[in-house]
Amino acid sequence: MIRMAGQKLLVNNFARKGYLTIAPDYLHGDPTPPYARNNPKFNVRAWTENHTEEVTWPLIHKVIRALREDGVTSFVVTGYCFGGPYAINLAICQTVDVLIVTHPSRIEGMTIFQTLADEGKAPFLLELGSEDTELSPCDQQEIDSIFGKYCHGYKRKVWDGCPHGFAVRGDMLDEQQCAGKVGHLRTVLRG
Repeated sequence: MIRMAGQKLLVNNFARKGYLTIAPDYLHGDPTPPYARNNPKFNVRAWTENHTEEVTWPLIHKVIRALREDGVTSFVVTGYCFGGPYAINLAICQTVDVLIVTHPSRIEGMTIFQTLADEGKAPFLLELGSEDTELSPCDQQEIDSIFGKYCHGYKRKVWDGCPHGFAVRGDMLDEQQCAGKVGHLRTVLRG
């Protein structure tokens, strides 16, 4: 079950536009708490150790298998934060037809992006907040360079004044974060 209001809003907006929208709870009911990044009591390392790929991937694969068995032939994947690397790996394996990654976390080096550029075939939209520290401006330029000749389509959008997590946990009372969150949704739903 999806517990975060921001995630529910995203899912509902996709569904309202007519997309069959599936949001598997691959975190097994244990999302990071609100404002986890600013909470000194939240142990990120312990939380991450409880959500290894051995725990999370089986449900993702099960959902994809079930959808294929039901006749679904085309997939668009959105990966937010912790889900960013999962979405990228699904595109590397050519499981999905369109890849949208927004404020990804746990990106260590550029290998995953280079592998996607070499092996992927899905158009790729990468969205970040200008205040996000997960991928530095230098990293972003390197990613742009990697995808410079990616013939399947690549676009990177940076939303001014937005921190990591803006599309899911953005502060709707903050003008820039609100603009980033709303703009992100409009961009994604435009296709």
